[in-house]
Formats: sequence, C-alpha cells, structure tokens
Amino acid sequence: MSAALDARRIRLRVRGTVQGVGFRPFVHQLAAALQLDGFVRNDGHGVLIEAQGAQLDAFVDALRTQAPPLARIEAIEREDVAAAAAAGFAILRSEAGEARTRIPPDVATCDACLADAADPGSRFYRYPFVSCTHCGPRYTITRRLPYDREQTSLAPFALCAACRADYADPRSRRYHAEALACPRCGPRLSHPIEQVVAALRAGTIVALKGLGGFQLLCNARDDAAVRRLRQRKARAHKPFAVMVGSLEAAAALASRALEPLESELLGARARPIVLLPYAGALAPAIAPGLSHLGVMLPCSALHQLLFVDDQSLALVATSANPGGEPLVIDGDDARRRLNAIADMVVDHERAIVVRADDSVVRAHAAGAVFIRRARGYVPEPIDLGSDGPAVLAVGAHQKATVTLTRGREAFVSQHLGTLDNAATLDFLEQSVAHLVALAGVRPERIACDLHPDLASTRWAERQGLPLVPVQHHLAHVAAVMAEHALRAPVLGVALDGYGYGADGAAWGGELLRVDGRDWRRVGHLAGLPLPGGDRATRQPWRIALAVLQRLGLDDARFADIDAARTLRRWLPAMPVPQSSALGRVFDAAAALLGVCTAQDYDGQAAMQLEALASASAAVEPPEDGAGFALADGVLDLWPLLRALAAPQLPARRGAALLHATLAHALDAWIADAAAVHGLRTVALGGGCMANRVLADALLERLRRRGLDVRVAHSVPCGDGGLSLGQAHWAREAACAWQSPRASSNCCLAHKPESASMV
Repeated sequence: MSAALDARRIRLRVRGTVQGVGFRPFVHQLAAALQLDGFVRNDGHGVLIEAQGAQLDAFVDALRTQAPPLARIEAIEREDVAAAAAAGFAILRSEAGEARTRIPPDVATCDACLADAADPGSRFYRYPFVSCTHCGPRYTITRRLPYDREQTSLAPFALCAACRADYADPRSRRYHAEALACPRCGPRLSHPIEQVVAALRAGTIVALKGLGGFQLLCNARDDAAVRRLRQRKARAHKPFAVMVGSLEAAAALASRALEPLESELLGARARPIVLLPYAGALAPAIAPGLSHLGVMLPCSALHQLLFVDDQSLALVATSANPGGEPLVIDGDDARRRLNAIADMVVDHERAIVVRADDSVVRAHAAGAVFIRRARGYVPEPIDLGSDGPAVLAVGAHQKATVTLTRGREAFVSQHLGTLDNAATLDFLEQSVAHLVALAGVRPERIACDLHPDLASTRWAERQGLPLVPVQHHLAHVAAVMAEHALRAPVLGVALDGYGYGADGAAWGGELLRVDGRDWRRVGHLAGLPLPGGDRATRQPWRIALAVLQRLGLDDARFADIDAARTLRRWLPAMPVPQSSALGRVFDAAAALLGVCTAQDYDGQAAMQLEALASASAAVEPPEDGAGFALADGVLDLWPLLRALAAPQLPARRGAALLHATLAHALDAWIADAAAVHGLRTVALGGGCMANRVLADALLERLRRRGLDVRVAHSVPCGDGGLSLGQAHWAREAACAWQSPRASSNCCLAHKPESASMV
C-alpha cells in the first residue's frame, strides 16, 4: 500500500442497516483490493471509515453498489481529512456512544451454512446454531449497540481456535461474524435432534426454543396429537400454523399452484408464516372451517435439521404463550409454565434477548399484506418521508404494537399481543425500553388510542409526557398515509370490528376526510344492534336475533340456544347499543347463515365466511338498490342482511353473495364520497382488508374508476398497524395536540405524579 503522506484521505460516515450484516469485513476486503490504507469501525452512528489511496472514488462507488445482501445504506457522508502514514487497512474495535444506527432483523440460515450443516466433513455438521455474516439471529440476540459479540447473548461463549481463525480471516464469510459458534465452543441443544424428531413422530408435544421464543410442535398428520395440543392449550378452533422442510412440501399442501408472490414470501429471508389455499391433507383439527392454512419454512438450522431425514414431515408450529401471555423465552420458565402442555421441553444455551413471534403474511392481488409483523421484519424502520419530533405510540388493546420515531424513521415493534394481563403490559414496557435503547432517542410526546379505559391508554397517561390521544380509525388511515408518505388530503376508509368513536359510540365502517392538519367523519355504515354490548361480538347470534326482529322476520332459528329464548322476549323493550362496524356485518351474516353463532377467536366468523366464498362459484351482486342503500354518506346494508336471512339459503351461496354485494356497495359508497369531497386518493385500512376475497374485488372496482387507492403493506392493516398511525398523526397534525381529556384544552395533558418509563 502507498506510504505517501500526500495521498488523498477521506472520512466516510455510513448510515443505515450496516451493523450485523458483514459490512466491516466487506469494507476491509474492498480496501485491500483497491490498495487503500485506513480503518473501519462500528460506532453508535453506524460505520466510520477512513480510507487513503489513489482509488477513493471507486471505493465509494463500490460501497453503494456491492454492499452485503443484508445491508441497507441510507447515506454516505464524505469529508476530506489529513493524510497519514501508511499502515495498511484495519478493522478497529467498536466505539461506544449514543446509538443512531440500526440492527437488522433475524435472517434465515443461508444456503452456504445449511450446506456446512449437511457436510459430514465440516465442523458445523448438524450443528443447530451455524451462521455467518449473511444469516442468523440479530435482533433477538442483541442487547445494545454497537453490534459486537460482547453486546449479544453469544458473549459467554469464547471462540475456539478454529472459529477464531475464521473470525480473523478476511477470505472467510465468517470474518467478524459476531454470532459465530461451532459444536466445540458454542451453545448446545438439550436433546439430540434425532430424539426430538422420533418423539414428534410418536405423537409427543414438544416445546422447542426457537429464535424469538419457544414454539409448541407436534406431528401435523397426527389428528390425536393436534387435538391433544388444542385441549392442553385451551385453543378450541383457532387455526394452527404448519412448518415443512421445503418449498415443494409447502406447495403440496396447497389446493392450487402457488402464486409467484406466495413462493417468494415462503422463501424470503424473514421466513414468515404464509397463508396458502389449503387442500386439507393434514390432520382435520389443524384449521377447522377454514380454506387457508398458515405455512412456513424453517427459519434456522435448528428447524431445518428437524426435516433433514424426512422431507415428508409436517409439524404444527405455534407460539408457546399459555393463557394469552407473552412468548416463553427462558428454559426454566418453559419447564415451569409449559409443563401442562408439552411432553418434552427442548432448550438450548443461547439466550433470547428479545422475544418475537413468527410473522404472518398473505398474498393479495395488490401485494403482500401483514397479518402479524414480528420476527424477520422487526426492527426494520418505515420511512416517513420527512423529519419530525421523536414520538412514542402505544397502539390500542388487541394485536398491540408500539412505535418509536427518530427523524424520518418509524420503528414499529414486534407483535405484543392483547394487553389484558400484567405479563403483556410488562412486555410492552420492555419493548419500549429496548426500542429507546437501540434507536438512541427519548420520546418527546406519547400517542395512544382515544378510548379512555384501555390499558395502553392508561399506561401512556402514567409516563409524564405530553399526551396525544388519536381516534382509532383515524390511526388506521394515518398508518397508510405514513407508509406512503401521503401529505395531500385523502379520503380515509377504515373497515374493522371496533374502535372507540369520537362520539363515544362503537365505530368500524368509516369514511374520514384527512389532511395534515384536520380530519372529520364524512360517512359511515348504518348501525347494527349489539344486544349485550361486547358479548355480542363473541356471540354473533345475538346480533342476528336483533336483526331478524327489526326486519320483522321469524327469529325462532336460535331457539335451541338457552340465552336466546330469554333475549327474544326482552329485546323489543331493552335499549341496545349500535355499531357502525363492518366486522359486525360479517358476524350477523355468519349467524344468519348458520356458519358461526359463537366465536372462539377474533375474526372467526369472517374467516369462515371467506372460506365459503372462496370455494363458491362467482355470484353477481344484486342490481343497484337491491342489496344496499346510500344516502348522505351513510351506507345501509340492511337490504343485504334481509337477503341473507332468507330461509334455506345455502351457506356457501350466501357467503359469496355477501362478499360480492359488499364489494359493490363499498365501491359505490367510497366513489360517491370521493366525488362529493373532490378527492382522488383513497387510504384504505382496517382489519377487514385482510380478507382477500373482499379486498381484491374492492380494489379492482375502485381502481377501474381511476382512484389512487393505497393500502398497508409495511405493517398489518388491522390493529397491529395502529401504533404507526398514531405516531404519524402525533407528528404531523397540529390539531392532534388538543387532548379531549385536558381540563383546559391543553396539549400537554398527562399525569405528572407518575414515574416515566421512557
């Protein structure tokens, strides 16, 4: 290398996802190839480089164009500095400081490492924790930044001589691989893989410590084992996901050829659970009453080894979270809390720092849609398009997430669950603390749901920060606006099951006119009765009974339900709350058609109706006016419910009629509002958009009209994306600072007597 002191020397600050991705080894090798002197190091801001020599421009160009596959470069800041004596090019020890960089998500084991695990001549042969700079866990093992081994759960494991040699060899893909380990020096599994597989084949329920937490596994072809797991986990009907060993095995479970996007999602580095059309080849108890099955490929070498000797094996793989609590991540905790569910607990010595469920995605005609965003995608930020204050948002109640903004980035946490127990609230606090530590910012404001009695709202009030309550459906729309960096006024459409309305009523089928400074409700669905309030959402027969009575139709079809006999007598005289939610229309329809009169899990009725519609021949919606009425922004679907209440209507045809009519009615409703308010951009959100039959048909209709329709792709369309919308609105909308619970309309509404967690 050149020793001339008059050579040019530059300092580069590289920002983005550049730690934990093999970036420093890449820089070292590139500098050597271009005969440059200098150094590279990690620090709290990303990667710092000084380079000196004759080919600096080529060096900078190659940084941008040839970076490692997991790297995401957002900026390279360049300045000239004084030349120094030649000293080669070195990787220096990381420099601690305020964290302003990012850690990548966990990444599935790469093909090269899997080949090592399959090679009897490799020291990694059948080693469950093989990894390199291009693959393996990142987020779930990292305690803090910068990303170095001592900052991860691999810190207790000193490298053996062979691993030290790999770590120091610029020619190795394990050069400076911080999660490097082998059977001689790394974590060990509590049971041999062969013993685990034999137990699964014999019908044993196994609790396996995975990447983000323990999973409950059993043989997916053994109906008795699946039913036993349901009984022990108290999960009567909610579908289980299935893991198989290859894309070919996944395709064999589908009822049709996989779409290219479905294949792409299955093989993605994140290895999410992908909803596929299901041929019904596994145990009947896996997904009762549904047409789609969640399928995933192995996300680690540990999981891949379960299938190495039997590619026909299919395993139920579900989260180990007893009683609706967060995922179990500790071996001792697993042996205590899972002992009534699992027959065998398979532990290992690599600690899980951050729990993270498996992500769930679905392919729609318009692209991939998240059902749950967690392992493999978190903590990748969402670009908000512009800088703004640091805001923490805490979501709502079900499918909770939290979001922290930093500059133009929004970091959305992994799925937290439903905030109805102390353990999940603890998980929320832990997730906030971890995001704050990794992002290196402290929030200036905190956003929450408008509902005054949610656990997340009460938690937000205790933090001693300026409080920004955000209406539930506004947050759904704002999440779509945030992802697409929409600034101009939009017509927001929110379709879900429940949200606390600005008037205190139950909303869920809403048209909102939203711009950067204001919002107002400009339309909604006609109300449906909810006898018993929240109880009606779990027992759809209550809604259907009230619908039949209001329509003047025979309501005796629910006479075999004890509570229905009493309710029939009292209903005409009792006050009944109303809901404008589209989700309640699905519930009423499911009960009227005899598909689902009581729900074991959220969305069961709608999912079963979608399954029937998917299996039905196409049905034309009634002509205009026959299935709905539209006046002054109110969409009345009572004519549709009357049609679905017809005696002897087959459930499959009724489900197809429901979906076809809804697509037609919603299209007319949205188009009418867009014309009235002079808007061409539509932000469409809410949990009902996870329904592919409805979403695909509605989007096709709206786009044929020339409307610019945007939907959520980076976060779930349902409540899992609410925290992003809350954070976006809290940053962007001046009117959002007016807190309805502040005694004097003060925007700094909070509880100063409480201790701050952030």
